[in-house]
Amino acid sequence: MFQPRYIKQSHLLIRHAEKLIRYRRDRLSESAIAELQAQVEKVHAAMKARDNRATHEESERLDSLLTAHTPPHKDAVWRENVEVILVAIVVAIGIRSYFIQPFKIPTGSMQPTLNGIIGRPSTAPAPNFFKQIIDFAALGRNYIDVVSRAENTVSEITPRKVFFFFTFSRIVCDHESFTVYAPPEILRQDFQVFPGNVYHPGQVIARGAVDTGDQVFVDKLSYNFVHPHRGDVFVFRTNHILGIREDPEAGAPFYIKRLTGTPGDELRIDSPKLYVNGDLARNFGIARVMSARAPYKGYAPGQAFLGSPTRTFVVPPHSYFAMGDNSYNSYDSRYWGPVPEENVVGRGLFVYWPFGRHWGFIR
Repeated sequence: MFQPRYIKQSHLLIRHAEKLIRYRRDRLSESAIAELQAQVEKVHAAMKARDNRATHEESERLDSLLTAHTPPHKDAVWRENVEVILVAIVVAIGIRSYFIQPFKIPTGSMQPTLNGIIGRPSTAPAPNFFKQIIDFAALGRNYIDVVSRAENTVSEITPRKVFFFFTFSRIVCDHESFTVYAPPEILRQDFQVFPGNVYHPGQVIARGAVDTGDQVFVDKLSYNFVHPHRGDVFVFRTNHILGIREDPEAGAPFYIKRLTGTPGDELRIDSPKLYVNGDLARNFGIARVMSARAPYKGYAPGQAFLGSPTRTFVVPPHSYFAMGDNSYNSYDSRYWGPVPEENVVGRGLFVYWPFGRHWGFIR
């Protein structure tokens, strides 16, 4: 590593020449082999003499000989481009598997800390095309405008996945069908579109905007060296958690919640406060929820766990208690119990899109 740069480059050229002679000895003429070997010796001699100029000149002659005796590869440009793409894919997969993974917030259980998909009904028409492009790029906002052209009764609303990432809904009526870029639950919850609804010709079925959920980077590395901390926003798999239904196509869903209890913690909720081992929880994120200052509402009693101010729960070994910041609308450990340690994926690190008020590091 302490050799001059020109010496290193010359060594590489010599190695390349020796490899070429070994691999193409049956294709090269005796004179070509002799010429290459002679030039290698000249480079060796210049390097041994520590003559910078001579080494550079002899190396250039060796490089010219190698170029002359190396056959051009067919479709070399395509080969190089494919190689670059494959390397990029391998690097991206490696980063995603071991370091950082992108994750989309699917629901509103962490609002207002992190936004899930939000429907915004409106009676006003969508803005012009350029404004829609800007809103989508900056805010992740998509506009929908579904109008019935006949006398229609909604029979069903079915989800449709595109590339396992984009979720559309198919609104099936008795005379028409509509494809909408919004999940079925958003159409039902925010736009009040339900099976059995009747719409007359010209009547609006759903109109307004749909904001995509926050897109976050999940740090998958740090939990290999340190244990998860109380107050972390973390992502976990829901495999083998009773009460959470697996998707028949995608498998067990991923959840993102705030870690409110570590192994051995005794938890108690006296709304809006959360107590840990008899004291108020002190972490910033948890304290912000407990403050119950709008838009936060504090912690609500659970159902199967922490259902009243007198009930406590001790987090078992190798498990974590997960709760949403939107406690009154979060399906979390208060309903189905602690998260097994092996299900933990990583810590929510950074909101990278959209570029709204949540953009930046997650707290």
